[in-house]
Amino acid sequence: MTLPEAATTPEAATTSEAAAPERRGRPRNAALDTAVVETVLGLLEEGVTLGELSMERIAREAGVGKATVYRRWPGKEALMLDVMRSLEHAAPELAGESVRDDLVTLLETLRRRGLAKRSSAVLRTVLAQVKAHPELWQEYHDKVVRARREAVHAVLRRGMATGEIRSDLDVELMGDLIVSPMLSRAMFHERAELPEDLPGKIVDTVLEGVRPR
Repeated sequence: MTLPEAATTPEAATTSEAAAPERRGRPRNAALDTAVVETVLGLLEEGVTLGELSMERIAREAGVGKATVYRRWPGKEALMLDVMRSLEHAAPELAGESVRDDLVTLLETLRRRGLAKRSSAVLRTVLAQVKAHPELWQEYHDKVVRARREAVHAVLRRGMATGEIRSDLDVELMGDLIVSPMLSRAMFHERAELPEDLPGKIVDTVLEGVRPR
């Protein structure tokens, strides 16, 4: 059947294209997404390995159709990224008034994550499982860890612009100097103490060396 001429005009085509995204697919169901993520966490906690997990098994255990899961995640790697994100602390709001205070706020998030890792068997299990899959671990770093690093770098750049930090220093190196001590204690040396005043001590020690003279 031939379409009416009006439907093939450039104006009609443009209107149709503009309207298409509004009709595409259904809104995501947050409760269903949470149920699937919690199902994966439960299976991992029970000792099921990533290699043993399949989208079919996840759908069956969550009580949903396989097609429903695939509509939300194209594959197991994308789903596991959301599982990892669900274990992350929400990014803190920064006041934007003091470089020192904003850096302390960002380190406090890492400190609390370190404490959570020590107390949460689920988090320890998930981290161990993901680390055993280099491609997934790299994807996690590219999508999640990089955002945390950039948040620190943005605060440091702001400090350079306002004169709170020397402008001739390498931002990435400064970020490593600030973040690495906390990561070392929180993630790699699980018996090291994580006192409440640690973020402030780390930031003050580094800033003392990078302030303009």
